[in-house]
Amino acid sequence: MTDAPTESGQLPEDPRLDRIVEGIVSIAAGNLTSKIPVSPARDQIDAVSTGINLLASELDDIYQDMEQRVETRTLELREAHRQMQRMALSDPLTGLGNRIALMQHVQQSLMNWDGGPSAPGVLMIDLDGFKEINDSFGHHAGDVVLQEVAARLLASVPEGSSVARLGGDEFAVLVPAVGRLSARGVAERIQNALGIRTKVEELDVWPRASIGVHVAETGQTADDLLLCADTAMYVAKEEGPGLVRSFEPVMLYARQLRREMASELRSAVERDELRLVYQPVVDLVTGHMQGVEVLVRWQHPAQGLVMPDMFIPLAEESGAILQIGRWVLRKALEQLAEWRRHAEHREDFHVRVNVSAAELQAMDLVDYVRSVLRDTGASPQELVLEITESAFVGSGDVETYSMRSLKALGVRLEIDDFGTGYSSISYLRRLPVHTVKVDRTLIADICGDEGQLKFVDAVHQLIRAAGMEAVFEGIETEQQAGKLREMGCCSGQGYYFSRPINEEQVGTLLASGSRLPLATELVA
Repeated sequence: MTDAPTESGQLPEDPRLDRIVEGIVSIAAGNLTSKIPVSPARDQIDAVSTGINLLASELDDIYQDMEQRVETRTLELREAHRQMQRMALSDPLTGLGNRIALMQHVQQSLMNWDGGPSAPGVLMIDLDGFKEINDSFGHHAGDVVLQEVAARLLASVPEGSSVARLGGDEFAVLVPAVGRLSARGVAERIQNALGIRTKVEELDVWPRASIGVHVAETGQTADDLLLCADTAMYVAKEEGPGLVRSFEPVMLYARQLRREMASELRSAVERDELRLVYQPVVDLVTGHMQGVEVLVRWQHPAQGLVMPDMFIPLAEESGAILQIGRWVLRKALEQLAEWRRHAEHREDFHVRVNVSAAELQAMDLVDYVRSVLRDTGASPQELVLEITESAFVGSGDVETYSMRSLKALGVRLEIDDFGTGYSSISYLRRLPVHTVKVDRTLIADICGDEGQLKFVDAVHQLIRAAGMEAVFEGIETEQQAGKLREMGCCSGQGYYFSRPINEEQVGTLLASGSRLPLATELVA
């Protein structure tokens, strides 16, 4: 039934229309849960109200779904951000903090420090001999050792400390409030913890570390604190292994001098400051000189004659070793040509030149050796390249290619310092080498220790069984030379025969065919 017309002839207004308008306004304002009342009439106006209510309900469902998705995505983004922050501040191998995290913690600790005697302290920790572990057992074993070291550090430091891995085999510990003596105590606890045997790939390993300690002083920044601790660690490593050193200002001065020397070393070749000396390698039976090992000295303009154990590590750290090594090789072969012009030619005379691991990794090493041989007129058979045992054992594809190519060229290869590394003697059978130089430490006690004498004899027999020749270095007494002769050893060098001599003295020996030893007559 519909409403009757009024006296004016117009239908009366339906209040439901006002409710529809109000509902639409409410929905437009975002209130999707509001409902427009529907009358019992169920006419067209009610149909519109019902439709609007259904539309609002669907929009509310869509809105709720979108809101849930936004909330879920926001949580995912927040979690991803937290993971990125963790990745940016942590070491993926050990789970420890990294250098960035350590710096943040050090800065915060310095801000919280009230200037009292208990101050933020940093310990810099560098593992000793870790490269040999990687070279001998493989990188997986090295990773296992690093993870074990991280666990031991966490268990050894005071509560509230921060432990970080800075890269490679270097770690750091921040103790937020500690005295100088207490900081050294923490370092000693770490040393004790690291000294416990670790089982790696069925092998026993005893990690050792060099530790530098520094406790903050007034006015120092986070960078200052880490630099001082790192400087102390560097001193400990030089004096070590397995030592703890607290920072002293003189250490920083020494480090600055070392940095200056490294800078000067890069120009030493251009300034013609390097000098060569030669230590004879002798036939132990006849005493005749079989060849010479080429040794380099640095004639520093201010410090005088600098020995190689002082500047070769600097050259390796600074990258100057490649330039120095190539200069030594060329000068040595030029000198060999000079000796040839003034002495009777001897095919059994060899010039021995040391080659560093960095040189062995250079892609153009073989081409350079070939060109120097061509330029100087030297025969490849006259050149022996001495390569340290660790470089042989830890060689990769580039090093292996270089060694095999050098051998194919006719150059003789020699393992230097044999017996000082972690390598198994089984490596001898598969290395492309001709000669093994046995390290001086193995023969030091052969005259007083029968067991050591038998051990050296066994090493010699194994070298010969592998089809190689042996050279024994560090012979200082007639008794040592006699024992080696009795074993059947053929070649050796050491102060008993001669100290390093200059090129004129080598030329005199070659021309005269003099026998050694002449140690008392030669100038070092």
